[in-house]
Amino acid sequence: MARKLQSDKWLFLATLVLVCASIVMVYSASALVASERFNQPYLFVTKQIMWATVGVALLSIVMRIDYRVYRNDKMIWVLLAALGVMLVAVLFRAPINGTRRWFGIGGFGIQPSELAKLAAIMFTALILERRRTRINELQYSLLPIALIVGGLVGLILFEPDFGTAVSLLAVIAVMVFAAGISYRYLFGAAMLALPALYVILMQADYRRRRLLTFMDPWADPLGDGFQIIQSLIAVGTGGVFGRGLMNGVQKLFYLPEPHTDFIYAVISEETGLVGASLVLLCFCVIAWRGLRTSMRAPDSFGAFLALGITMMLVLQAFVNISVVLGLMPTKGIPLPLVSNGGSSMLINLLSVGVLLNISQHQQVETGAA
Repeated sequence: MARKLQSDKWLFLATLVLVCASIVMVYSASALVASERFNQPYLFVTKQIMWATVGVALLSIVMRIDYRVYRNDKMIWVLLAALGVMLVAVLFRAPINGTRRWFGIGGFGIQPSELAKLAAIMFTALILERRRTRINELQYSLLPIALIVGGLVGLILFEPDFGTAVSLLAVIAVMVFAAGISYRYLFGAAMLALPALYVILMQADYRRRRLLTFMDPWADPLGDGFQIIQSLIAVGTGGVFGRGLMNGVQKLFYLPEPHTDFIYAVISEETGLVGASLVLLCFCVIAWRGLRTSMRAPDSFGAFLALGITMMLVLQAFVNISVVLGLMPTKGIPLPLVSNGGSSMLINLLSVGVLLNISQHQQVETGAA
C-alpha cells in the first residue's frame, strides 16, 4: 500500500555529515594555497560555505516538491535543449587548465556538465518507464536514450572531460540494466565500446600518460607519477587517528589541488583511518538508502530516477576514492558533496533533495516501519 512518509532521515543525515566535512576539510586543504596564490586564506572555504548554504536551502525546497512533476516531456526537452546550447557555448570559452568546462559569472564557475548528468537521468527514467515492456526492441526503447545521452557525452568529451563522460555512461548503463535489457545486448555494447574507448584513451597524450603512470607511478616519481605518489603518502602517513586537522603535510604544495579531486587524501592524512572510514560509511548509507528508495518507489519513473541519482553519487565517490588510493588511473572527478566546487555541490544537493522526496512516497507494507 502506498502512503506518504517522512523523508529518509538516514539519507539526510549522511548528506549533512558530508557537507559539514566538506567545509572543514576544504578550509584545511586550501587555506595555505589560497593565501600564497591570492593572499586570501578564506577564499575557497568562503565560496564553499556559500554554495553549501544555497545547496541545503535548495534541497529543503526540492524535497517538498512531488517528484512526479519531473515526469513532464516539455520540461525535460526544454532543459535538454538549454543544456545542449550551454555545452556548445562553453567550448568557445577561454580554457582553464587546458579544458573548457566552466562559465565564469561574478567570480564563480558554473559547470553545465554537472546539470547535464541529472537531466540525462530524468530523461532516461522517463523513457524507461514508458518503454520498458519492450526494452529489447532497441530501436523503440533505447535509440532515444542513445541519441540524447550520446549527444551530451560527445559534447562533454569535447571539453574535454573524459571522467564525467564515462561516469554518465556508467550511470545510464546501470539504469538500462535495471530495466531488464538482455545480457547479450549489454555484452555486445561492451564489445563495441572497447575499441572506441581504446582510441579515446590513446589519442590524447595526457590520457595515455595517465594510464601508463597508473601501471607504475614510480617510473616517473617527479613527473606524471608525482600526484598519485603524494596521495599515497598522505593516505599512508595518516595512520589510525591522523595527524590532526590543519596538520597535514602533503597538502603543503606536495599534493596538487588538494582541496578538489584529492581531498580524500587530505582527509585520510589529517583524520586517519577513522575519518576516512566515516566518509566512506556516509556514501555506503547513501547507497543503501538510495537503492532502498528505488526498490520501494510507487512507480517505475520514481524507481529509475532514484536509482540514477544514487548511482550518480555513489559511482563518482567510488571512482574518486579509487583514484586517491591508486586503484584507478587519475581522473578529474570530484568527491561528491565533499570536494571544493560550487556546481558539483549545488547539483548533488539538488539531486539528494529529489531522492528525499521519492523516499516520502515509498511502497510499504501496512504496519511496517
